Amino acid sequence: MKDIIIEPATVFDFKPADFVPFKDKEVCDRVRKLSGKDLEKREPWWHPEFNVKVMMNPHPVLIATLFARLKEASEAGRKFTMILGNPEPDTYIPLAQLINYFQVDCSKVHIFAEDEWADEDGNIAPLSYKAGFGNAFYRFMISGILDLGFKEENFIYHTNKVTPDMSKMIEEDGEADCVYSGPGWPGHLAFIDPVEDWFCPTMEEYLAQGSKITSLHPLTIAQNSLHGGFGLSGDISKVPPKGAMIGPRDVMKAKNVIDTHGITTAGSRVTWQRLTSRMCIFGEPSQEVPESILQLRDKPTRIIMSYNNASTIMDEEFFQY
Repeated sequence: MKDIIIEPATVFDFKPADFVPFKDKEVCDRVRKLSGKDLEKREPWWHPEFNVKVMMNPHPVLIATLFARLKEASEAGRKFTMILGNPEPDTYIPLAQLINYFQVDCSKVHIFAEDEWADEDGNIAPLSYKAGFGNAFYRFMISGILDLGFKEENFIYHTNKVTPDMSKMIEEDGEADCVYSGPGWPGHLAFIDPVEDWFCPTMEEYLAQGSKITSLHPLTIAQNSLHGGFGLSGDISKVPPKGAMIGPRDVMKAKNVIDTHGITTAGSRVTWQRLTSRMCIFGEPSQEVPESILQLRDKPTRIIMSYNNASTIMDEEFFQY
């Protein structure tokens, strides 16, 4: 018993597992120390149009911004093109209700879906797939604005026929007026994961890639196994292994990006997004952290982050997940 030593605490050093996208321990240590308003301080490599705002709850701001921009375009008689992620009933149901309350004409609204599930052979899930992103978006948003002039053909979702040409379709539509996104656990943007299907010899080549079907990162599958659409039980066997998604070029060409960082586990303090957010914002842009490319955009890019996500990262030995 004399050999049992628990104090003082010692450092146990190790290499992260091979699948972990955040391998630079120095960068991880640096961003882990950032919290609160520190997250609004600019890095020297940020583009002038890239900004971070920490707020109590970014979700109402996201809904209000979506609604305001859509309403402004409608009143001006302009086409308005959005690229939107799914499934987000807490965003799209109240947005559709706002549109109905103010009777906003949606006849010139065009919506592209960010991503969708695919099987091991690259077959994209049909719109009738209940856990599908297109299915959720149609139920939560599209069905609620059909009476206000929205044309179903202006909802462009992923299929095996559409996905290879989706980036070309976005370009022909005049590029997206706005992309609304948020980082996934491995730092993904839409379903643009840190996987071999995306990696390129140069950043220039990486950013030029368009929509396609690719494998998903293990953390993306783990993240989505906690979603209600898959039973919120960690059932990773229920989550499809591949996805269809927009490409980096679609995000880089968009006229505006609003990126929301505020996901928690069932409204608690627990979130897998807290470190990921810091890596996306304060790690230098890299293909290993796809959302970090937003720092390179030369057009308005707003990161809105919750107080919870911005809170200090610290060990809590009496708290268990």
